Amino acid sequence: MPLKSALPLVVDLSGRLVVAVGGGPVSARRVRAFVEEGAVVRVVAPWVCEDLLDLVGEGRVQWWARDYEGADDLDGAWLVHTATGDRVTDTQVAADAEALRLWCVDATDAAASRVSVAARTDVTTPAGRVTVSAYAAGDPALATTVRDGIALGITSGVLDLRRGRRRPETGWVALVGGGPGADGLLTARGHELLASADVVVVDRLAPRGVVDRLPASVRVIDVGKTPGHHAVPQSRINDILVEEAARGLGVVRLKGGDPFVLGRGGEERDACQAHGIRVEVVPGVTSAVAVPAAAGIPVTHRGVARGFTVVTGHDDIPVLPTGSDHTLVLLMGVNLLEQTAHRLVEHGRDAGCPVAIVERGFAPTQRTTVGTLETIAGLAAERGVVSPAVIVVGDVVRLGPDWPPASPQHTE
Repeated sequence: MPLKSALPLVVDLSGRLVVAVGGGPVSARRVRAFVEEGAVVRVVAPWVCEDLLDLVGEGRVQWWARDYEGADDLDGAWLVHTATGDRVTDTQVAADAEALRLWCVDATDAAASRVSVAARTDVTTPAGRVTVSAYAAGDPALATTVRDGIALGITSGVLDLRRGRRRPETGWVALVGGGPGADGLLTARGHELLASADVVVVDRLAPRGVVDRLPASVRVIDVGKTPGHHAVPQSRINDILVEEAARGLGVVRLKGGDPFVLGRGGEERDACQAHGIRVEVVPGVTSAVAVPAAAGIPVTHRGVARGFTVVTGHDDIPVLPTGSDHTLVLLMGVNLLEQTAHRLVEHGRDAGCPVAIVERGFAPTQRTTVGTLETIAGLAAERGVVSPAVIVVGDVVRLGPDWPPASPQHTE
């Protein structure tokens, strides 16, 4: 029968001897966990599996290469683990440990063991490591399911990690890429950090659904920029991050796309590090790739395009590869679209090179306009194309469902 009752305990094994009898995979899994917690581990077994042999070779485990000989093998131990697979040997190890008043995990017969190792995993949060463990008497599969469910709740941001957290003297900043605006494209790490944040500094293109679901206790600072209108200059955004973290707060800078793809994430990181603020950078799904994909346009395709370049369309673009087999992706390029198209043709791109403009990628109102370098500016003006939009230039546009451009409708 499994244990009728159990008292979960946290045991500090650092620097203390654990004796593991048995050299198979079950023993290896437990030994690695003991070693990672700082224990001194002695393995007693005539042979060991490769995982244990690696630990022995690294000098992290002592190996007595022989059969278990009796209670003297347990001398100095604080904890014993037996998993030889031989019922007689494991029973003897457990009995010797009992006589010495040592706790013993009998992995071969969980029903007879006085000690059981719970299903466990570690999750790293901004406040530190969280160990999740679960015990379900006689049902290790259920314990594993519960453990994984709780860990998922932490990493997905479902569990609020702010409650009861002791405030550190110095806070932290996480530069989190929110992807192209769809809540489902925010990474698990991004969700986890938002669940720990006291302050969230958001861009206009950050996933608003995620922001709207934040608890009322979280302060949201909107520093969103629109084309030609920067209400909060970048220098002030840098200051906000530093000031809030210096108060001991956890700060998430939630940005659209990826922080380091035309997102000034490098500047924000440098500002924080210059003031000794701990910074983490969480990549996001960049709109340069994701938004064309949402419109059915791959930025590379075998036999069509072997590479792509991403540039900002705010300024005159540099001289770039001119062949239509190299994809050009323009971010923030609607306002200067006509000038950009002319410049590309002047520098060797064919006037008939396909172009697609994808507005509001992943939103219900997503819309794609296709044309050529010769026609796209006029089509965009006719259709009232506005930002946010991603512009794709190259033969890959022909692979999308909106190619070829619709024929003009003539009326009598």
